[in-house]
Amino acid sequence: MLRLGIVDCDTSHVVAFTQRLNHIDVAEDQWVEGARIVAAVPGTSQISPERIPGFVEQLRRYGVEILDSPEELLGKVDGVLVESVDGSVHLERALPFLRAGVPTFIDKPFTCSVADARRLLEVAQERRVPLFSASSLRYALEVQDVQQRREELGAVVGCDAYSPAPLHPRNPGWFHYGVHGVEMLYTLMGTGCTSVRCIATEGTHLAVGRWHDGRVGTVRGTRRGASAYGFVAFCEKKVVNSVIDTRSIYRELLKRIVAMFESGVAPLSPQELLEPVAFQEAANASAERGGEEVRLATA
Repeated sequence: MLRLGIVDCDTSHVVAFTQRLNHIDVAEDQWVEGARIVAAVPGTSQISPERIPGFVEQLRRYGVEILDSPEELLGKVDGVLVESVDGSVHLERALPFLRAGVPTFIDKPFTCSVADARRLLEVAQERRVPLFSASSLRYALEVQDVQQRREELGAVVGCDAYSPAPLHPRNPGWFHYGVHGVEMLYTLMGTGCTSVRCIATEGTHLAVGRWHDGRVGTVRGTRRGASAYGFVAFCEKKVVNSVIDTRSIYRELLKRIVAMFESGVAPLSPQELLEPVAFQEAANASAERGGEEVRLATA
């Protein structure tokens, strides 16, 4: 049984992930086998510090050892989950573990800049340490269904994704919550976006990406009116319109996380990790410039 540790406890994910891995306070059909959360570091937060004490107390009740510093996890765990809501600290939080050879998962957003993402990937490749980051929406059952029905549906020739997109200055623009919609878009379209335009209003961010092969994908982040997670996938043979049922998204993400810790192979390539960050960075720049087309830093 793999031993996993958590760094930073300002998100409900630390409780939800522990429940599913440690098989406690959650339905059996949500259990994930192969690993347990054994230790956690509360950390600090510039986004939601008030949430840390409650989540830490819940982890204590689940039998998770609470440590004072990330360094104390070394030697106690086989893998680390960096759970900070604040993507701007992910480079700082993850680097010591990558340098120590500890397989690492970083919760969304991977980073808030292409520069930080490149640095993490460079160190992971230098040390040959598996590194993974993803929104749980990437593995929603409805998204997987489109991938599994590829022969029936044909290739995805375009996609419109949508998700809630509240804002926070520590995770600028798309990085805070709109990242969920971006990752659904990328899961269905694949990499290869070269430029993006983004219109931002008080209630909406709308980004339009142009892929190198002529395909177009959009993602709408909503802050006004009803909101949901979903997509329309325009395939060669059919159009698939899906609203996401979020009940199993954590289970599905955790399956991939545990598989990486077990195998030492990350589920996403460096390009698949880097390009969504570049998309968000370019979309934010476009929004600031009134919708001007901006090329991705990876293009």
